[in-house]
Amino acid sequence: MKRVLITGAAGFLGSHLCDRFIKEGYEVIGMDNLITGNMDNIAHLFPLEEFKFYHHDVSKFVHVPGDLDYILHFASPASPIDYLKMPIQTLKVGSLGTHNLLGLAKAKKARILVASTSEVYGDPLVHPQNEDYWGNVNPIGPRGVYDEAKRFQEAITMAYHTYHKLETRIVRIFNTYGPRMRVDDGRALPAFFSQALRGEPLTVFGDGSQTRSFCYVDDLVDGIYRLLLSDCNEPVNIGNPDEITIGQFAEEVIELIGRGQVIYKDLPKDDPKKRQPDIRKAKRVLDWEPTFSRQEGMKKTLTYFRQALNIFD
Repeated sequence: MKRVLITGAAGFLGSHLCDRFIKEGYEVIGMDNLITGNMDNIAHLFPLEEFKFYHHDVSKFVHVPGDLDYILHFASPASPIDYLKMPIQTLKVGSLGTHNLLGLAKAKKARILVASTSEVYGDPLVHPQNEDYWGNVNPIGPRGVYDEAKRFQEAITMAYHTYHKLETRIVRIFNTYGPRMRVDDGRALPAFFSQALRGEPLTVFGDGSQTRSFCYVDDLVDGIYRLLLSDCNEPVNIGNPDEITIGQFAEEVIELIGRGQVIYKDLPKDDPKKRQPDIRKAKRVLDWEPTFSRQEGMKKTLTYFRQALNIFD
């Protein structure tokens, strides 16, 4: 049985990755310091012999006894609400945490996949965004702590690949949604779902013309799994290229839930105006593309939000 370490295991994406690797027959070691993770996301895994959990901050030295075949580094605050509140921890997990895990991968002769983000493209001047684009990022702006942590993470990962010949993979994740998102996450989908279900107005920042592309979590996890097992050591975009304006998306949520209205507030500083992945590389290298439509994924996600908020009307 192959062993995989997944950091950020109690988070939204990390917990779904734990499920996938358990399903694929791996022994899974989950690690999380729980500053944004939730033990409820992985509670169903604790009775399983093939799952172990370590409560640990990867910014400190990481020790895992025994062999490791793979490491997936998904530990990091990922919502603007979180990384604006915890800027130092965000920078440390992207730098010190990544360094620690690369060192562990080297010691264990394990393949490591690191979770990067579409935020490395910043407020892009190229649309849609492909992996050859270097980005348009404000390193000292409020979002810089997350953007630059991830850009550094990519740089040190490639340095370990080039210098130490370590087997590395880099996934650039675009907007993803699904069950186990935090209802107070602050990003568009959880904010809109929570507001509409509570009967509150949906808050749209700016004039609503900025775009996003939403990928259902099962599709994303499948892309990550394929990337880990591929031979590609360069960054790969994983996301859904079905682009929509935030204003249109708010109207879709209102229609799905059957109530709500929109109010407008000022656009936050450095908020990207466009976000759409170019996934030609993922199609070519991984034979991957998303299969869930936004309408399908939103219905599944709504069921979860109703349960999380205990609102069923």
